[in-house]
Amino acid sequence: MKALAALLLAGKLGKFLTTGGTMLISVFAYAFVFGWWYAVGFVALIFAHEMGHFIAARKRGLKVGAPTFIPFVGAWIELKEQPMSAETEAFVGIAGPMLGTAAAFGCYLVALESGSRLLMALAYSGFVLNLFNLIPLTPLDGGRIVSVISPRIWFLGIPMLAGLFLWSPSPLLILIAIIAIPQVWAAFKNKSMKDSDYYRAAPSVRLRYTFQYLALTGVLAVMAFAVHEKLEVG
Repeated sequence: MKALAALLLAGKLGKFLTTGGTMLISVFAYAFVFGWWYAVGFVALIFAHEMGHFIAARKRGLKVGAPTFIPFVGAWIELKEQPMSAETEAFVGIAGPMLGTAAAFGCYLVALESGSRLLMALAYSGFVLNLFNLIPLTPLDGGRIVSVISPRIWFLGIPMLAGLFLWSPSPLLILIAIIAIPQVWAAFKNKSMKDSDYYRAAPSVRLRYTFQYLALTGVLAVMAFAVHEKLEVG
């Protein structure tokens, strides 16, 4: 029993070290570019986003690992078993931007009260980060959310990603494109993909996720613009 308890403790400790260790590495990396306090706040915002996914996955009974961070790439949670439907995938996918948006909005409200430009900058970063993740292209959260509406919406993500790359070239965008191409190609070849068992969903479910996705995208776009204006004036 003692040996078993030690193994369980080691497993929990390993998860803590993976998340805590990679968070610290990310803080150090961002601090070299943006300063310590911004780095801590930005990593905390990413953590909030990932915990949204984590909580939603656990709520749906999925086995999931703790968040792992990679500097200048972001973070992810490891799903140890895949969702059984596009609706579950969308449920887990949208939870991240929702909690991430709430965290960014919290920074915004405190910044308004305190006049802190640091918190306002963090709020802006949080809004932009979560808005970027809503591009309708897998592996981004947006691609996972719209999959329950129709996988063919992924086609809209291609020009968005290309336009973003032309505006601000980044190796991360190339990596996302490489990962996305096989699934987009599959959706192009299989025009009846949305009618398969995995993607099948009731019209009311598709309508609900359509509303949630558009509403969240709209809120993030408006808030990102508003905070950008405040930072420019300040």
